[in-house]
Amino acid sequence: MVHLLGSAGPLPWWRWVSSHLGVIASALGQHAELTAIAVGVGLVIALPLAIAAWKVRVLRPPFLAVTGALYVIPSIALFALAGPVTGYFSITTAEVALVGYTLLILLRNTIAGLDAVPADAREAARGMGYTQLAELVRVDLPLALPSIFGGLRVATVTTVGLVMVTAFIGQGGLGQLVIQGFNEGFNTPIVVGLVLSVLLAGVADALLVGLERLAVPWLRSKRVA
Repeated sequence: MVHLLGSAGPLPWWRWVSSHLGVIASALGQHAELTAIAVGVGLVIALPLAIAAWKVRVLRPPFLAVTGALYVIPSIALFALAGPVTGYFSITTAEVALVGYTLLILLRNTIAGLDAVPADAREAARGMGYTQLAELVRVDLPLALPSIFGGLRVATVTTVGLVMVTAFIGQGGLGQLVIQGFNEGFNTPIVVGLVLSVLLAGVADALLVGLERLAVPWLRSKRVA
């Protein structure tokens, strides 16, 4: 009866929200954790692959083909493929799928950023006696940071949305609220889950923008000028 009274209309029933703050906070925390792990691991994998593909161009097509194939596999199918190895209802299965979806975005943006580094900047580095590793760390990667951060922002916002789907294997964070609402015919958990996922994506994007401004100060000075 309570759910029936609270299910009318799209607006949340605040009495239910106030009595389930612990459940909502736990779902939001799991959602943020799944997203952060997926994007972090994806970056750790994609960064060396992108550097290798940038240095050895023959590697670029196969790397992009494999990560592109992972990107187009439907999420439920990817859960099913990973399930026999990692367990069908495990957090590992959820993360394997989520990481797979970040790789193409991060790989492409990192390669694009490295490709865009001016040739004269590399020549100046060599003229100063930089080794190849020093040039990569002190010149190429810093100048590629705007593109890398662009990839991180897209991957993060995309992953926040994809985490909703992992609720089907019991690891969905806010997606579990949405499923609960549909199962009970109760709108409030659905609205809460969807609104918080949008807010989480917005906050994560804003944090990355702020981090980019700190990591790439010369862009900030250009905007001011």
